Amino acid sequence: MKTNLIPQERTRSGGFAHPALLYRGSDAYLAGTVPFITQGLDRGEPVAVAVPGPNLALLEKALGDRAGEVRLLDMTLAGRNPGRIIPGVLRAFADAHPDRRARIIGEPIWHGRSATEYPACVQHEALINLAFAGRDATILCPYDVDRLSPDVLADAAATHPVLIDETGSLPSPGYDPAHTVEKWNLPLPEAPDGALTLAFDDATLTEPRLAASRYAVGAGLEPGRIPDVELAVNELATNTILHGGGSGTLRLWTEDGHFVCELRDRGHLTDPLVGRVPVVRATPGGRGMLLVNHLADLVRMHTTPAGTTLRVYFALTA
Repeated sequence: MKTNLIPQERTRSGGFAHPALLYRGSDAYLAGTVPFITQGLDRGEPVAVAVPGPNLALLEKALGDRAGEVRLLDMTLAGRNPGRIIPGVLRAFADAHPDRRARIIGEPIWHGRSATEYPACVQHEALINLAFAGRDATILCPYDVDRLSPDVLADAAATHPVLIDETGSLPSPGYDPAHTVEKWNLPLPEAPDGALTLAFDDATLTEPRLAASRYAVGAGLEPGRIPDVELAVNELATNTILHGGGSGTLRLWTEDGHFVCELRDRGHLTDPLVGRVPVVRATPGGRGMLLVNHLADLVRMHTTPAGTTLRVYFALTA
């Protein structure tokens, strides 16, 4: 594995770089990530690493004393909800160092991500390019070639302008993030039979929150997370009244160890970064979806001119 991962002229001249590291095994992983980290530290750049726990342990051991110079995060916790990664991990770190180039390793897709989570993961990777356009930062995203499917690797090529493997780096011939966002804007599976269904409008705006709270308690969601459900559903229902045609439908059920809340309305979310970037303090509105992404373990969305379906998941076990 070559250690000169990011073309030097690109790094030094500024701008955003977003390469994918296609690795096989732990030795290749370390060969592709440790020099990236130490090069940044040697240049005085702030460095963050957000990867799954086992890879985080590998890097921490390999870095030795220098690990203390790096912001280390377990992505299975910080990025369990892919919609939380850009505002809560990537932009949070880069924005904390506005006067220096940020260097970040982010691994949001790993073996074990569920099929339900995966579309949100791919859209996240595509949207990084929009969220960081013009920013002075490098985000390196590792992909485990041996454990991820060819379809996942094809999506990596579509969401990253540069691909790095054991032979070096090259431009991705399939790079097309805008198409990828739309490709994964898929209709969500229908709610199961027996899901609680509640229509609401402005006159009954409090009912979705109360219904979701009662259902979550009955489903066994831990008590400390009930306020999260109430806040998330209240924000989504309020958005429906303000931006979704004035009325909507709430559905509640449990699925694969999660309590699920779905809201449907006639609105159309045209900004793909809604809820995924920090909101400037002086900007009115725009905080509802950001809060929902912060509270939920997963957010899935399908939006068209005919209407929007938002589905939020809360894990029933810690």
